[in-house]
Amino acid sequence: MSNQDFDSSRAAAPQSFTVRDLVVVVFRHKRILSLCFGGMLLGTLLTVLLMPAEYKAQTKILVKRERVDPVVSSEQSTQLQVREDISEEEVNSEIALMESDDVLRQTVLACGLQNRKSFTAWLLHRSEQARIAKAMLRLKSNLKIESVRRSDLISITYSSTEPRQAAQVLSILANAYIEKHLEVHRPPGQLKFFEDEADRYHKDLDAAEGQLRQFAKEQGGVAPKVARDIALQKLNDFNASLQQTRADLAATRERIQDLEKQESSTPNRLTTQVKASDDATVLQQLKSTLLTLELKRTELLTKYQPTYRLVQEVDKEIADTRASIASEESKPLREEVTDQNPTYAWIGTELARAKSDYSSLKAREAALVAIVSTYQQNTTQLEEKDLAQQDLIRAAKTDEDNYLLYLRKREEARVTEALNTQRILNVAVAEAPSVPSLPSDDRWLYGLAGTLLAAMVSLGAVFTIEYFDSSLRTPADVVAELNIPVLAAVPQRTVYNGNGRNGHGMNGPNGSNGNGNGRGRQHQEDGVEINVLNNDTGRFETPPL
Repeated sequence: MSNQDFDSSRAAAPQSFTVRDLVVVVFRHKRILSLCFGGMLLGTLLTVLLMPAEYKAQTKILVKRERVDPVVSSEQSTQLQVREDISEEEVNSEIALMESDDVLRQTVLACGLQNRKSFTAWLLHRSEQARIAKAMLRLKSNLKIESVRRSDLISITYSSTEPRQAAQVLSILANAYIEKHLEVHRPPGQLKFFEDEADRYHKDLDAAEGQLRQFAKEQGGVAPKVARDIALQKLNDFNASLQQTRADLAATRERIQDLEKQESSTPNRLTTQVKASDDATVLQQLKSTLLTLELKRTELLTKYQPTYRLVQEVDKEIADTRASIASEESKPLREEVTDQNPTYAWIGTELARAKSDYSSLKAREAALVAIVSTYQQNTTQLEEKDLAQQDLIRAAKTDEDNYLLYLRKREEARVTEALNTQRILNVAVAEAPSVPSLPSDDRWLYGLAGTLLAAMVSLGAVFTIEYFDSSLRTPADVVAELNIPVLAAVPQRTVYNGNGRNGHGMNGPNGSNGNGNGRGRQHQEDGVEINVLNNDTGRFETPPL
């Protein structure tokens, strides 16, 4: 056995894990690796060979918008807002409808999937409902429903070990889905409801029209509205006449008062001719007397002086006579001719006429008041009758509108029912399911996957064992674990029995074999004899492991 010098500082330096170390670990546990890999590979091959073939059937559903059902409402006409594109929410709703429990349950019952023989069902003695629920879960897990990208198609795939069953399940599922689509998009009893309502409003319309005919008979065939309009026109005319009569009464009353005032201030007779003349006889006598007196004065002046008493007396008589003449001339005789005053007569005539008119106007006013009161009462009664007739007409019109509405809705419901019967829907089976001829699973792919899995599990087991193995096989392991310098490493080939510890049994300085609790493995392995310097004693010793 040769000694080898070993640099402790170099051995203490950290070393990286290389491919050689990986290969060393694999070859160190090659038996475990071989057993693990072979067992898993054998199990994979048996599984692939014994596993029944799986068949996939496919169908596709097209979601379209070729049919637009009218909205069930009380409106006369419903404006339909039609969009040509199908939204993602609508496609997802149809997918959710396909995955509903009702559709799955109907498919399970129609295909008899709950009657599948299995050991667990026989062992647990499941009830009918439990088997149906379990079959629904299996059906849902084997179904793959997804929307085809950038299209309005829904792809449905079902996997089964029996090809005919796969196609049958998809066919029944598509029919159950279409029935469910009809159920959720069609209100139940829609046609029956509209038929009942149309019949009811037809009876109401007949009753309303009968009431209108009876009302017309009671009114003698005259429409209250027309009679009311005529009565209102007459009432307005008589009201105008009454107002005019009252105005004429007031004017006549004022005229009578004015005529009476004029009559009181107007004279009964008028002077038609006035003549002024002197009294010729008296003046003639006075003038004759004056002439006589003047002659007598002249005669006396021839005899007597002016101052004589007789002369003065004559002068005085002459002055008196002249004064009488002047007085007579200043007061001539006045002759007046009078006649009946025509104004007074006209005032009397007009006053009599005005009083007569006033009496007739009063009588006319009383008659007009009575007529207006009568027409007001008739108008009020006709108004009430017209309101009653309008109520009957409105009721008949409402019943007619409702009858026509529900008649139209009934026809729409009948058309919808016919479309549903003929399966003219917004969904259609774009691709019918067919019985698959070839299995969908690839055995070679399963074998390759099993081989890779066996390799990974085997390597994982080897490295797990290596990780939990605490044996020291290199000087670097000693330095890393014990943190003491290694002076020399001697290669040693040691044979371990069933009681030796793998990698831990070493020869001491004197060549004695080390004993330990082993793992029951017996093989040969290269080892090294390691002596280290004890600083306390100054001697080389084999470190205790």
